[in-house]
Amino acid sequence: MTTTAYGLDEIRALAGKDLGHGGWLEITQDRVNTFADATDDHQWIHTDPDRAKDGPFGGTIAHGYLTLSLLIPLFNELLDIQGVKMSINYGLDKVRFPSPVKVGARVRLGATVASVEDVPGDGVQMHLDFTVEIEGAGKPACVARAIYRHYA
Repeated sequence: MTTTAYGLDEIRALAGKDLGHGGWLEITQDRVNTFADATDDHQWIHTDPDRAKDGPFGGTIAHGYLTLSLLIPLFNELLDIQGVKMSINYGLDKVRFPSPVKVGARVRLGATVASVEDVPGDGVQMHLDFTVEIEGAGKPACVARAIYRHYA
């Protein structure tokens, strides 16, 4: 379920809120190959299913940065910000990849608004704790603290 916030006051009120989980997304070999082409990272563990069968994970895995990039579309399922002039991705405080995402696995995002504070220029800064879960796995694919700014 998507949470909608209208304007800075409603964004401030989200501090501490668990935004829940989005839907599952299957990681396909085509998506991994497209990411490899976009980043020029064609390491066999990502792009060569035959060779990867004998590798440490028993098949190809998604790039860590592919998993990280999925925060954008997966987060859009959880939070819709309205009534602001501009929103920007301000950066990341911490990112870890505890478990690889095997091709064919499904992932989803869980998010919590850790904090919201005012910033100069009539804006707020949100710190969000993200967890990319792998269906049926004991460890997440990615945990990250992201920072977004929204300006009125």
